[in-house]
Amino acid sequence: MRLLILLFGLLLGLGIAQAQVRDFDRITESGILRVALYQNFPPYSYEQDGQPRGVDYELAKALAEGLGLKLDVMWAPPGEKLDDDLRDYIWRGRVTAQGQLADVMLRVPYDRDYAQMRNELGELVNELVVMFGPYQRERWQLAFDRRRLTEVPSIVALRQHPVGVEVESVPSFYLSSVQGGMLSQETRHYPTPKLAFAAMQGGEVDAVMALRGEVDWLVHEADDPQLALAENAYPDMGRQIWEIGMAVHETNRQLAYALEEQLENMILDGSLERLYARYGLRYEKPEQYQ
Repeated sequence: MRLLILLFGLLLGLGIAQAQVRDFDRITESGILRVALYQNFPPYSYEQDGQPRGVDYELAKALAEGLGLKLDVMWAPPGEKLDDDLRDYIWRGRVTAQGQLADVMLRVPYDRDYAQMRNELGELVNELVVMFGPYQRERWQLAFDRRRLTEVPSIVALRQHPVGVEVESVPSFYLSSVQGGMLSQETRHYPTPKLAFAAMQGGEVDAVMALRGEVDWLVHEADDPQLALAENAYPDMGRQIWEIGMAVHETNRQLAYALEEQLENMILDGSLERLYARYGLRYEKPEQYQ
């Protein structure tokens, strides 16, 4: 039994040793920038015909090239919470990845309140993480089919019109509860926004609500003039607009500074907006660049 305990301790020690942060010098010496991107998350990061695609993938590639490095993608299946993802890819590592860490992770909310969040003991939840480099503003978006719904000036227009949403998403909770559950009977749940959108194309629902980037991309890919984007607000929803940025280990600020410099150039010269446009997405600059 003692031998087993010692062996377990040795293996655990080896796993921890592998989960080491590569500082900026080691990254440049290796010639590779290791970036964590969410897996199967179109239009941001996904694979098509075995090739990586998406605006986050192309941004990561451009940032790596700007630093004279090659991109190495770590596909990240999303955890239950963002805290889990930051732990698995930025500061502790995943057991299934032999403790390997990413140098940087994309599509992390750039939010001071979240960055300063504390647990029940008063400790910073993400004290080992630096969130930086906001590169876009995100919001919720509704698309609808003009053949069954003339316009959507407000959510009241959705009465008696089924709406497709991703299961256990913010739109799901919102539409199921807003104004005393006014739309709860009209809310239809699907495994992904893409399947909800397919249901709208098939006539099962009259509208779809998801992230603006997801909706923009799906409408762009459908190329159907009868599909429209609503411009309504979402009363009682709370935060409807937020910024998306990046994250590194708190000891790797030199990498963060270098990436921010590359990112700023891409935002100011319009190349990031053009990147988004190639996927049919509207691009909204972060507040500090407006």
